[in-house]
Amino acid sequence: MRILLDTHALLWWLDGDRRMSRKVKQIIGSGQTTVLVSAASAWEITTKFRLGKLPGAAEVAADVMACVKDQDFTPLDITLSHAQRAGLLPGPHRDPFDRMLIAQAQSEDIPLASIETVFDQYGVRRIW
Repeated sequence: MRILLDTHALLWWLDGDRRMSRKVKQIIGSGQTTVLVSAASAWEITTKFRLGKLPGAAEVAADVMACVKDQDFTPLDITLSHAQRAGLLPGPHRDPFDRMLIAQAQSEDIPLASIETVFDQYGVRRIW
């Protein structure tokens, strides 16, 4: 199985946050799941840290790649196809990070681990 983590799911996993669903914890911890982390999450974490919106994420923002590798997660690059799909997504949802995660989940046919119900409007298989 493969799963793409929403940015908050990545941060909650790294922090051991109790808001992380039991189901997602089991999937990630199974040892049989390829856990993907989008370049969009690195972009979101570092941007929001710089803006003061994620003050507790200093260690992650300092080296997102090391945090991903330490967990044996797999980076997911943003391709031109992903970017085009994200830009063309319909609907009122304006968050560019979410739109990229939606596009990647759709393009790669990967379920997305997220608490965000807005993803359901885009036909993404969301696990929480």
